[in-house]
Amino acid sequence: MNIHNNSLSHDESEPTGLSFFIDREPPQDDFLNDVIEGISQPEKSLSPKYFYDQRGSALFDQICALEEYYPTRTELALLNSIGPELSEYAGAESRVIEYGSGSSVKIKILLDALTRPAEYIAIDISRDHLLRAATFIARQYPHIQVGAICADFTDAALLSSRPVPSQEDESAPERLLGFFPGSTIGNFDPEAAQVFLRNTRRQLGPNGQLLIGVDMKKDTATLTRAYNDAQGITAAFNKNILTRMKKELGADIDSDAFEHYAFYNETLGRIEMHLKSIRDQSIFVGENEFVFAEGETLHTENSYKYSIAEFTGMTASMGWRRKAVWTDTQDLFSIYLLETIS
Repeated sequence: MNIHNNSLSHDESEPTGLSFFIDREPPQDDFLNDVIEGISQPEKSLSPKYFYDQRGSALFDQICALEEYYPTRTELALLNSIGPELSEYAGAESRVIEYGSGSSVKIKILLDALTRPAEYIAIDISRDHLLRAATFIARQYPHIQVGAICADFTDAALLSSRPVPSQEDESAPERLLGFFPGSTIGNFDPEAAQVFLRNTRRQLGPNGQLLIGVDMKKDTATLTRAYNDAQGITAAFNKNILTRMKKELGADIDSDAFEHYAFYNETLGRIEMHLKSIRDQSIFVGENEFVFAEGETLHTENSYKYSIAEFTGMTASMGWRRKAVWTDTQDLFSIYLLETIS
């Protein structure tokens, strides 16, 4: 693990403008082994993290702007509308920790809403993306201490080496505010979501709070439409994982022999995304052959949806109390402010 304090470096590859940068040296993705392991299972699957190469990220940005895809615009509107209440609930001089440094738009809305935020810490597994995002915020908010930690945000010990910040009133308790927008919690299965909530409870401490975006259960038609847009952008995003396999792993795949397949599994309360084989076929990854029957699928992503009662119950079991919850007028999306149960 590498720790850089005060960002004073003569090496241009190192961060500048940050109060600290910690590289926990997360293991690099092993795309090949993960593909082979995932497609070798009786129910073939791949991790959704492999959607996000440069093209995949650009496609996802297009998805977020689609009329059918409500989560992004609804969450942004909510964040903009709840600023005064959020500032009052969170209190002054919060130290904000973002789990997965995403779009700067959301964190800027939060920082602008808070009363004299003292610190912002960005966490992301991608070193280059993390440093770009954190440096941008440091330049935009020179009065806020900005640090960065390169780590998997599911790492339970990711804050263990964080420098202890100085405070004018050393007797005052530190106020840590976790930020986890985008309903990323929905990409975890319920057991993994509980582990994440338990870990953040420990990381943020006895005075900690967590601001988290959660997609809500709703009518099946709205959910299905959100993941099957008329322009086919989501289909291209889903199939891009096959393009990556061909380009990066030399896989022998006929991408046209797979079709995008997304549906709402009402029993499990989740959207499932798959790539469905339209005929009997084999694909080859290295020396490995994988046989697909017509209609067989490659499971690429889940997105769990939660009612307010369900999510409140799950967070309570992991040591959190609901301090506030906000929803839009159509009950499409929710934002929770949670506080640790002492």
